[in-house]
Amino acid sequence: MAVKTKNERLTEAKNNKKDEFYTQLSDIANELKHYKKHFKDKVVYCNCDDPRISNFFHFFSHNFEKFELKKLITTCFQNQERDLFSKHNSENAIYLEYNGDKNGNFVPDIDEIGIKPLKGDGDFRSKESIDLLTQADIVVTNPPFSLFREYVAQLIEHDKKFVIIGHQNATKYKEIFRLIKDNKIWLGNGFKGGAGHFINQHYEDYATATDRKEGMIRVSGVHWFTNIDLNKRHENLILYKTYNEIDYPKYDNYDAIEVSKTSEIPIDYDGVMGVPITFLDKYNPDQFDIVGMTSGRDEFEATPTKKYINPKQHNENGTIINGSKANTSSTILYKTKPEGVYYTADNADGYLKVLYTRFLIKNKQIQN
Repeated sequence: MAVKTKNERLTEAKNNKKDEFYTQLSDIANELKHYKKHFKDKVVYCNCDDPRISNFFHFFSHNFEKFELKKLITTCFQNQERDLFSKHNSENAIYLEYNGDKNGNFVPDIDEIGIKPLKGDGDFRSKESIDLLTQADIVVTNPPFSLFREYVAQLIEHDKKFVIIGHQNATKYKEIFRLIKDNKIWLGNGFKGGAGHFINQHYEDYATATDRKEGMIRVSGVHWFTNIDLNKRHENLILYKTYNEIDYPKYDNYDAIEVSKTSEIPIDYDGVMGVPITFLDKYNPDQFDIVGMTSGRDEFEATPTKKYINPKQHNENGTIINGSKANTSSTILYKTKPEGVYYTADNADGYLKVLYTRFLIKNKQIQN
């Protein structure tokens, strides 16, 4: 049996919609400490959590006074059970309201938490949930990865501040990328090592041996997404390399140069540069402009300068197949045949290598 790749497993997770990855309390605490001042007198809403078992509810209810919150509201989806992995088959759900400690012990006692029934299933898209959303100032949760676009669109539509978990691949969705490009959403402080461990029973853990945690699944590339300002967002990336044509080749189909590592962005190049999507973790809008994405489409300011005619993909085993992928991202043209998979086209005078998606940026701090 063929061994599935990590991406195949994640895709399977999304397709099956079993994307319930319960967040660790330590990860929530490590991220939210960077936003503490923004929570004073605010109503916090966690709308993708079972409030009786969620670590988001646990964190905010036990830090209600420390964060000087006004109110905490949480809802769950199709569930009335106190089971982390319940089947979510109830037609009705409940929501909880917590207004802070009343008896001076600074612990959220049961009689201090208002448990209220919902008429529907608690779906974040339901009218009841949207009514609760309108009461909130800040939304904090780990939404279903499979519904990330729809979830973010709802937050933007209702003009809510948020700190939520998503996968870095979501930055390539055109809807999400547009928000990033317009500085309406950005990455938060992040998970240690760029990977999160989530409580999950549906999938076999495929972490490396040194990074396994019992009862959890390791997901690389997860990140916090937010529209709340934080200090990290204004830290300059230290640049030390200078531009030369050999180390920074120009794309064949975009008016930009290739920078394969964020740490190697040249300090003196004033044109457009293509960088890996992981650049966003270091993105400072005072230092760089994001001008586009090498998606092959014409939706953003940086569009392809060339469309390949009759492209062909040449595989390592000698087979040749349709090479339309050459028109979906940036390419580098070589005069001699490169190693591995390469492409040719009627209007390409050589051999092409297709790169992963690049974000196209410009350095704003270069003095012309």
